[in-house]
This record gives sequence, structure tokens and C-alpha cells, in this order.
Amino acid sequence: MFKRMRFTPPTDHYDKRIESIDEEIVGLIRERKVRSENNPGFPHKEYIASWAEKYDFYQDFINSIFSHFLNEDVYKPSIEPEGFMKNIPIMKSFENGDLFYTITFIRQYQNASVIHMTVDRMKSDDEIPFHRREHITYELSVEGREIEYDCRQEGGGGTDTHTSYSYVISPALPDAPANLELFFKEYKMPPKKATGYQFTVKY
Repeated sequence: MFKRMRFTPPTDHYDKRIESIDEEIVGLIRERKVRSENNPGFPHKEYIASWAEKYDFYQDFINSIFSHFLNEDVYKPSIEPEGFMKNIPIMKSFENGDLFYTITFIRQYQNASVIHMTVDRMKSDDEIPFHRREHITYELSVEGREIEYDCRQEGGGGTDTHTSYSYVISPALPDAPANLELFFKEYKMPPKKATGYQFTVKY
């Protein structure tokens, strides 16, 4: 299972004369997040080009800075499943056109649950080659109880006709069905954009 590497500062050097500036930068990032209600989007190309020229930076450097603002959740401390208990068969499916979604099972740990989902599709003679097809991903949320569940995709992979995804959910889901809904929302990548397609599996 993927584990994020511990961050190591790229250098031991720090100029204390810029400490107040760095704190101001962090404060402005926070103000940006609040004012935009955590949905800032991305500056238009014209703005990036203008700021790069005005402040003497490379455009790609400024692009990379604003790109990081969209990925704050990636750096959220994550729960690593510990203390395996059992597997719970689910085998629930949902069909949409030539796509067939299956929630195969839940792997229960003491501190988390891991859900596995597969997506199977029919192969046509005139379809776009796998490596040129738009990348699709699915975000998972759990709804139906007062408990707030954190859901993290642990990656996915497969072939042109079969893809699998794993999600870590914490705290652990109940062992028995408890009127919960596993809510999957589809996105195209990159850039991340909701397709409007979503489906729910009851648990």
C-alpha cells in the first residue's frame, strides 16, 4: 500500500531576515483560502503571463505555485490501516452504458476499512488506444451517519477493459450493514473536472 515519504528539507540554510516575509506569505495563502471559500480555481493564462513579467519570474514557476494550492488535501496526515481483522464480501454492482462497476469486498482493520472497486468495460473495434484515452478517476465519500469518515484513494490501475481502485476509510466502517451510502463521483484528469456522473452503493 502506498505510503507518503517523510518530508526532508532540501537545505539546512535559512536566512532569518526573510522570516517575517515567509509568515506573511503563509498568512496570505490562508486569506486566499478563506476569501475564495476554498474554491479558488486557477488564474487565467493572461494573469500568469502578466505577473511573470511584472515580478520577473518564469511562467511555469508561477503555474507550479498555484497548482499546489489545489492539492492541499494530498498533504493531509493519512491513516495507515493496522491490525487486520477480516474481509467482508460485498459484491454490489452498478451499470452505466458499457461500464460495469463492482464493489467486491471491504477489508476490515482495527483503525480503518479498505474498499476495493473494479470497473469493467466492453471493448469496441474503433475505440481510442488506452494510452491516449482521457484519464478517469473516482472520489469516494461515505454518507448516512453522524460520524465523519475520511476517504482516501490509494491509487488505481489496470488495462483498457479492467481497472481497479482502492480506498482507505477511517474510522473503520461497521462490520454489519448500517444504512450507509458509498457515494462515488467521477472526474476527468488532468485538470480535475467533474463529469457529472455519480452513483451510490448502499451498505
